[in-house]
Amino acid sequence: MTLAPPAPPPVAPRRRVWGAVLGVAIIAAVIAYFAFSGIGNALVYYVTPSELLARGTAAVGETVRLGGLVKVGSVSGPGTDLTFALTDGTHEITVHSSVAPASSFREGIGAVVEGQLGADGVFQASQVIVKHDENYVAPTKGAIPSQVIDPGG
Repeated sequence: MTLAPPAPPPVAPRRRVWGAVLGVAIIAAVIAYFAFSGIGNALVYYVTPSELLARGTAAVGETVRLGGLVKVGSVSGPGTDLTFALTDGTHEITVHSSVAPASSFREGIGAVVEGQLGADGVFQASQVIVKHDENYVAPTKGAIPSQVIDPGG
């Protein structure tokens, strides 16, 4: 006659369920962390001309992002010595940039500039970010999309 050690008690089903729930919760938390940490880096926060001017002299020399609409009729100079005005409808700030903006830059569109407000009231931009239209319009039948080079022409 051989004596076998006693069999371990079976794992309670309730314990297994809580282990699975805990595992799923940990996986979901890790996925959420990676998803939302990437989004935070992609967001662009900016102040409007009214908000920047409300800061008064404290805003001079502070590196900020300024956003608004490019005022119609205000764009002058070549791309590497560009002057224009950003407005929020209430106030406007003259912007000078020695960095050429994207080819989609034009009057009446939204733009965000990064730089510093000078003591003379002119915002010196080190970067110009153009907001693009979010509406996609498919080319008409037979037309070639604008970003594709026509091989026949």
